[in-house]
Amino acid sequence: MQPILSLSFVLVTFAIADIIATKTKSIVSSMFTCSVIFIIGFWLGVPQTLFEDAQLIGIGSLLITMLLVNMGTMMSLRQLAQQWKTVVIAVSAIIGISAIILTIGQFIMGRNEAFVAAPVISGGVIAALKMQEAMASSGVSNSDQLAVFATVLMVMEGFVGYPIASICLKNEANRVKEKIKDGTYNEEFKLDELKEKKKLIPELSEKYASENFYLAKTALVALAATGTSMLLTKVTGYNLIDKNIMSLIFGIIFYEIGFLESGILKRASSDGLAMAALMSVVFLSLSKATPILLLEILPLIIIAQILGVIGYSIFGVLAGKFLGISLWMSIAIGSTCNYGFPGTYVISKEVSKSTGDTLEEQEMILDAILPKMLVAGFITVSIASVFLAGIVAAMV
Repeated sequence: MQPILSLSFVLVTFAIADIIATKTKSIVSSMFTCSVIFIIGFWLGVPQTLFEDAQLIGIGSLLITMLLVNMGTMMSLRQLAQQWKTVVIAVSAIIGISAIILTIGQFIMGRNEAFVAAPVISGGVIAALKMQEAMASSGVSNSDQLAVFATVLMVMEGFVGYPIASICLKNEANRVKEKIKDGTYNEEFKLDELKEKKKLIPELSEKYASENFYLAKTALVALAATGTSMLLTKVTGYNLIDKNIMSLIFGIIFYEIGFLESGILKRASSDGLAMAALMSVVFLSLSKATPILLLEILPLIIIAQILGVIGYSIFGVLAGKFLGISLWMSIAIGSTCNYGFPGTYVISKEVSKSTGDTLEEQEMILDAILPKMLVAGFITVSIASVFLAGIVAAMV
């Protein structure tokens, strides 16, 4: 297949998926739509070398560490500190998923299937990709099936997470509404104003800050993270901190000191192509997703999702009860592992709009739930699941 034809097919598929996600307010995720189109395409004769022909695989594999550095720049430590209760609940939810799936799940699904499922259900693209790589390098006989399992499990998560989040946030919004009516809202939900913090490294003058400059800084931090990870492995003899985890950590650190700007790849006008390339690496396994194979893994998908919900609900609620966070909000926080941003924003916005009687009430409800959901999504999908994938991959 001609490279430009392959690239056009892939990019048009991504564009269609984005339109459907927008139309359905992210209820039908773009990843789900892409998966359906690619699977049907492969069944109808689209070459299995589609993503290689589009020249996206090499780019996607190369840019993973840079994308993780970019993720690290998108949430400040001060915001995380202010929402520390949300962070604790989100981490507890991930621990719950791991505890249930890696124990009970092993007996029901099998060891390798459970090892793949725990990080994927805890997060998103990076976790799925990491487990695909881990299973392929481990030499297990059914690595192709496990790769498809990871991808399909990832794209189906939204169909579980969105309804749960919507129901829980609706109940939480009604609770907030009652607090507004009885005058106790400010006591429980008001956050401190975050003042602009002076960075150790001042931001460069705009006349020098070109796209290439932003790309160069991101690449240098990704290089430093990769080098540090390799050095630790060489010194200790163990892969203590995976290069992906180190890239995320370095992204946070270098944003905090001012070397990197928030959402730096967007400033470099490169986040769109970088994500398209990364998604191509994730969807690569779908070329092996035959109808028979999909039927075989469907029961595993259902079991893994049920165990995941049980895990984050129980552990999230227990942590929330200890910290004084409501049951509904605690489960909603845990559910963010199934979708992350922009779902966290879309659902919060819709719930506040449908619950509040006035514009002021709607804004107060949104202020009460949105910060928690955004922080939770960042912790589960962007941080905790990446750490979990690194830990589990080392155990395979």
